[in-house]
Amino acid sequence: MNPGFRLLEPYPFERLAALRRDLREPAHLSPINLSIGEPQHPTPSLIHDALIAALASTAKYPATKGSDELRAAIAQWLARRFGIPADSVDPSRNVLPVNGTREALFAIVQAVVNPLDTGTLVLMPNPFYQIYEGAAFLAGATPYYLPCPAEKGFLPDLTAISNAVWDRCALLYICSPSNPAGTVMDLPTLQFLLELSDRHNFVIVADECYSELYRDEAAPPPGLLQAAWAAGRVDYRNCLAMHSLSKRSNAPGLRSGFVAGDPALIETFLRYRAYHGSAMPNYVQQASIAAWSDEAHVRENRRLYTEKFTAVATILNDTLDITVPAGGFYLWPEVPLDDVTLCRKLIEDANVTTLPGQFLARTIQGHNPGSQRLRIALVAELAQCVEAAQRMRAVLRAL
Repeated sequence: MNPGFRLLEPYPFERLAALRRDLREPAHLSPINLSIGEPQHPTPSLIHDALIAALASTAKYPATKGSDELRAAIAQWLARRFGIPADSVDPSRNVLPVNGTREALFAIVQAVVNPLDTGTLVLMPNPFYQIYEGAAFLAGATPYYLPCPAEKGFLPDLTAISNAVWDRCALLYICSPSNPAGTVMDLPTLQFLLELSDRHNFVIVADECYSELYRDEAAPPPGLLQAAWAAGRVDYRNCLAMHSLSKRSNAPGLRSGFVAGDPALIETFLRYRAYHGSAMPNYVQQASIAAWSDEAHVRENRRLYTEKFTAVATILNDTLDITVPAGGFYLWPEVPLDDVTLCRKLIEDANVTTLPGQFLARTIQGHNPGSQRLRIALVAELAQCVEAAQRMRAVLRAL
C-alpha cells in the first residue's frame, strides 16, 4: 500500500463524530448544525432546468476536457469577474472543467510532484482544508504548514519562511477568501507570491471556491489570474486557480468546478485526469453552463449571507468578539475556554453543533492556531442561524 496512508489524519468530521458519541443532546431543542460548510440555500431553478433538459445526453461518454461550450462559458466568466481581457483566457488551453474543487485540489499534487525527488515540500496555510495535507502525503511529499497569525489577519506570514523552504517547495496552496477566517489576500500579496514562484520555481494553486461570497459589492476579492495579468504575467506561468459552483451557486451536489491558468500545467493535468477517469457528465456540463452564465442568483446568495452575518453578530457580540469576515460564510471567533470543551457544551446544552478550531489545524512547535476558536458555518436559513446564535449566547453567558 502507499505508505502515505499511514500518515493521514482523521478528517475533522470524523473527529467531531467521535467527540459527540457519548453526548446526550437536549430533547426539547431541535438540532442545528453549523459545523459543516455545506450550503443550504436553494439551488437556483436555472441549474435544475438545464440539468433536466440535458438528461438525454447520458447516451454518450463525456470528454475529459469538457465541451467547447462549457470551456467558453468559463473563460467568459473569468474575464468578466476578474477584469482581464476576454482573449487572455483561451478556452482550449487555459481552462479545464473538474468534478468540484475537492477532486482537483487533491489530484493536482499527484500530477505536479515528482515522486523520485526526496525532501519535496507542499506548502499550505495552517489552519487549512485537510485535502491539501492528504494530497501531499499520498504524492510522497511532506506538508509544510505556514503560520497564519491573528495579527496577519489569519493569512500566511510569508516573511517567516526561509529561502531553503521555498527552494524545496513544489507547490503552494493558498485560499482566498480563507477557510476558516474569511480573510482576503490582496493583489500586492498575490504578486509577491508570483515573484517567489519565479525565484524558487514552484506552482501556486489558488483555492478560490469562496471567491463569490463577499460582503462588499464594490470590492470583490482579487484572484490569482487577475494578479498575474496585472503583473504582466500573461502566460499565467506556474499559476492555477480553482473555482466551484458549490458555494457560488448553492450546488454542492452538482460536483462542478474548473481549473484555469498555465496551459502547460493544464495540458499535463488533462493527461492525468484522462487516466484517472474524471470526466464531468454531459448533463452536469449543461447545468454548469447555465450557472456560470448568470450572476443574479449569486448576488442574491451574497445578500442572504450578509443578512445572516449581521443578525448573528448582533446577537453574539456581547459574549464573543465577533469579526464579520470579508468573505466566505464562516465565523472564526476566539472563545473563552478550550474549543473542544465548548463544542461539547453547546451540543449538550443547546443542541447546536459547531467545529472545534483545533480540528482544522496542526500543532507546530507546541502551538495549534485553531485552539480556543470555533468555526461556525452560517449555512442554515436565517431563522435557524438566529435561533442557534441565541442558544449559544445563553450558554456563553452562563459560563
